[in-house]
Amino acid sequence: MSDQMISAALSRIAPSQTNAMTDRAFELRAAGRDIISLSVGEPDFATPPHVIEAATQAMLAGDTRYTAVAGTMALRKAAALHFQRDLGIAVPPSQVLVSTGGKQSVFLCLTATLNPGDEVVIPAPWWVSYPEIVRFSGATPIKVLTTPDSGYRMSAQQLEAAITPQTRWLLLNSPGNPTGATYSAQDLLELAEVLRRHPRVLVMSDDIYAPLRYTPGAHATLAHLAPDLAERVLTVSGVSKSHAMTGFRIGVAAGPSWLISAMTRLQSHITGNACSISQAAAVAAFTGPQDFLADWRERFRARRDTVVAQINAIPGLHTPVPDGAFYCMIDATPHMARFGDDMALALHLLDHGVAIVAASAFGGADGFRISFAADDTVLSRALDRIEKALL
Repeated sequence: MSDQMISAALSRIAPSQTNAMTDRAFELRAAGRDIISLSVGEPDFATPPHVIEAATQAMLAGDTRYTAVAGTMALRKAAALHFQRDLGIAVPPSQVLVSTGGKQSVFLCLTATLNPGDEVVIPAPWWVSYPEIVRFSGATPIKVLTTPDSGYRMSAQQLEAAITPQTRWLLLNSPGNPTGATYSAQDLLELAEVLRRHPRVLVMSDDIYAPLRYTPGAHATLAHLAPDLAERVLTVSGVSKSHAMTGFRIGVAAGPSWLISAMTRLQSHITGNACSISQAAAVAAFTGPQDFLADWRERFRARRDTVVAQINAIPGLHTPVPDGAFYCMIDATPHMARFGDDMALALHLLDHGVAIVAASAFGGADGFRISFAADDTVLSRALDRIEKALL
């Protein structure tokens, strides 16, 4: 009876495997097991003090009421500053929407614009929620498989081949989760040439990991490089990854007025506004000191280099060097004959005290993703456990 009560929309999607693995790790720890979790995408650094102070002062000042659905004007102005300063996108506050996390921004965008029969092109390995939100909306995710040889980046030729008359959206994530792949300016200009030939195709550019990029030069964004396409590009960002504010649940999106208006209308019936206290904290995050980010990047870069070297020294495992974010996508093909599939491998590693996420959760196969957003000692212990589990 209970299954018959579930909506067709919900029946089309699967639970998030990243959250499921993280929850399982919490359960095992509560039962007394020593589990190291490398499954969650969350910086281990403390939230900057000026952000905490802003949240505290907001509470003391009684800033605990509803705000405008699209966000406080203070935060929309601060987000516009962020888009200009950090992503090169000039956008007025009226074209910024504040949501309860970047994931909600993605959900609002897709559910407000997709219809049954529409298609959404997504390079894979992909973030786990992209295809599920597409399916929930009644549309079809179109996988474009990328490989380590291409730096896990989709080529212009692949995009051209994937577009059909039903294509409604292209989803780009740079730096990407789960691969850390980052699209260069040249990559995006080549994709833009394809998009100009297909004016019906909209683009979501998920740049939430942009401040955690290890390649030289400025971060490249499609809306900046191809301003003639800006009227069909939504850029998603936030403070969760850059400022260690995952629990504050604030995402920001900038795009054409018609789309921001549609997303705001939908949000008005879901959460209303994002948390007022979190919005005050996000203002401080965007407008306050940014110099700590240079230190965080260097610490993440050092961890990345150590982790990549240690992984590639384990027989049967290989990972390319990620350009950004704090993940490694690890190929474990030589071990598949032993385990059968990557989920069995993931459960085996969990039995040996390490929580990771199978590559199949991201549209990949025969491997797993780890997060190196953890203390150096913890990472070393976890990788030692992985090596011993695969002997």
